[in-house]
Amino acid sequence: MYRFMLSALALACATAPVMASAAESMQPYADSGNAWFVGGEMAIKAKTQAFEAIRPGPGSAKNVILFVGDGMGISTITAARILDGQNKGLSGEENELSFGRFPFSGLSKTYNVDQQTPDSAGTMSAMMTGVKTDAGIISIDENVQRGDCRSGQGHEVFTALELAEVAGMSTGVVTTARLTHATPAATYAHAAERDWEDVSDMPAEAVAAGCPDIADQLVNFQARLQQRSGVAVNGIEVAMGGGRRHFLPADAAFNSPDAVSTVEGDRSDGRNLINEWQQTYPDGNYVYGLDGFNAIDPAKTTHLLGLFNESHMRFEADRPNDKSGEPTLAEMTSKAIDVLDNNPQGYFLMVEAGRIDHAHHAGNAFNALSEAIELSDAVAAAVAATSSDDTLIIVTADHSHVFTMAGYPKRGNPILGKVVEVGKDSPELMDDGLPYTTLGYMNGPGFHDLGDETDAEVVYDLPVTPGRQDLSKVDTQSPGFHQEALHPRESETHGGEDVGIFATGPGGHLVTGVNEQNVIFHIMNYAAGLESKAAAARDDQ
Repeated sequence: MYRFMLSALALACATAPVMASAAESMQPYADSGNAWFVGGEMAIKAKTQAFEAIRPGPGSAKNVILFVGDGMGISTITAARILDGQNKGLSGEENELSFGRFPFSGLSKTYNVDQQTPDSAGTMSAMMTGVKTDAGIISIDENVQRGDCRSGQGHEVFTALELAEVAGMSTGVVTTARLTHATPAATYAHAAERDWEDVSDMPAEAVAAGCPDIADQLVNFQARLQQRSGVAVNGIEVAMGGGRRHFLPADAAFNSPDAVSTVEGDRSDGRNLINEWQQTYPDGNYVYGLDGFNAIDPAKTTHLLGLFNESHMRFEADRPNDKSGEPTLAEMTSKAIDVLDNNPQGYFLMVEAGRIDHAHHAGNAFNALSEAIELSDAVAAAVAATSSDDTLIIVTADHSHVFTMAGYPKRGNPILGKVVEVGKDSPELMDDGLPYTTLGYMNGPGFHDLGDETDAEVVYDLPVTPGRQDLSKVDTQSPGFHQEALHPRESETHGGEDVGIFATGPGGHLVTGVNEQNVIFHIMNYAAGLESKAAAARDDQ
């Protein structure tokens, strides 16, 4: 009966003149060379080929690279994509960021166990451990009280990076933020308070209870993991970012050559953790500037520690102002891969574009989007240096920001500019008679016109300026322009909506639909067989 119905339907379609006319009119359009139609066909073909090439079995990924755009919500991706295209001379909207071409994508629900709108510690801990936890917590499950050292003891959860280490893989952490900041810290540390970056940040009772600061945990990662796992490990092979102040004593005698502060170090215990790291890895390389970074020979490097700033690394646009120079995120990514792939057992690498978040907090879209573009360049570098046959690459965000695209600007209108509608040559005026920008913030420090200033965070030295301003004579595309904000707040806040996940390589097909954020760990674990390989290594001891 079913076949009969199909045959009858086919006959009806073939004999009905109206339907035949419609069918005849469709074929010439498909062959017309229309860019949208052809582009759509090519996209489907690429997705089909990618799906057919999947090796879905567990453990099929030799390497895993997790990229985290800190604060890179969907509106940030869209605006960055347009700005990147406009920087290339295109109208912008048709442009693609590197990870936008990945064959698989989905969404991540970012809430913390105790917060509707999350923080980076809880969100990154979810991605790295497979369990959600509270805001402010670093890789400890939710059975912990924030700031209470003893409450977290015994509730530490193995991270994907730790499992990779135990499994015999090489590991790396790369960030433009401080290496001790929440996102990178969640890969290797366990803390009941994300702000415990060095001992001077900790209450006396936490120190007395035996909780080590986060910088200490990085430098002594190898010994602590060996004690917890019972397996001999090599330690983190590559760690690069900012944050020197948390590794040095509060003594000017230990200042780096490019120190900005009179006393660069913050540590109140007198320890020089950089020296301690060098003693642990006498064949390792410590670098603090661009010359040292460029001199690194990946083929001969066993361990690499790069601390390129006393605090966070500079914004991409501000990087030329660094005294000793700083590598780009793409350069650090390439260098890390070149070092890590010396290991035939594979590697796990986390790369964070940390300063997207910081620019958004300062209400400065120029730097936020520039940092997102730099992340795209870093992803492209990773794709070029690896094979989708054996390397799973995931690109996602820990959370979003209250960053919006509004109005009805015409195609190709500068994304950082004022709204100009279709058929018009001058900015659209709102009901208050003033022009407005496409990009804006729900809350934050508000409007500031700082011209060519490339450091977004200088805004914190200025008064908060909420509400509408007359932008008629303001260059809103300049690096130092800070968008208007509705609600006054010294620092703009995170957003609570879902963020994107993009994937390619073995296991990438599991990135689909709407996911709890902790599922990202389980995708990486399945693809690379982290737990099973770690268990096997433990059994072999």
